[in-house]
Amino acid sequence: MVVIVVVMSVMVFTYSTGLLGALLVPPRTATEAVNIDYTYLQNNKAMSMFVRNTGSTPITMSSYYVKDSSGDEYTRASWVSPTISPTAVQNMTILINTACSTCSLTGSSFTYQTGQAYTVTLVTLRNGLFTFTIVP
Repeated sequence: MVVIVVVMSVMVFTYSTGLLGALLVPPRTATEAVNIDYTYLQNNKAMSMFVRNTGSTPITMSSYYVKDSSGDEYTRASWVSPTISPTAVQNMTILINTACSTCSLTGSSFTYQTGQAYTVTLVTLRNGLFTFTIVP
């Protein structure tokens, strides 16, 4: 009887102090992470973004959103980018206005202007959201 009480006490102590969780190694999970290395305007309806995969798994973008400072927004909901391997950089062209026939518009039409800020949100196939403020 005493042995059972001692064993149970040790188990309660290790559980409550987190020692049991520290001894069990969690499985490695893949992480999605991206950075923007460089951007430039091809014209007033197309922006090049050099996207670097800083995560541990390949990433493919599935859609994007571009919002101007007034809150107007272009959405390209069905778009598949090339897959970016970890540590690799991919040039992606972000189209808006009449250059993007599959984009939808919320608010008033706009075009890219040098020196103006735009919020670009990239969405991955795993539904990861990456939002950047870009001033080309």
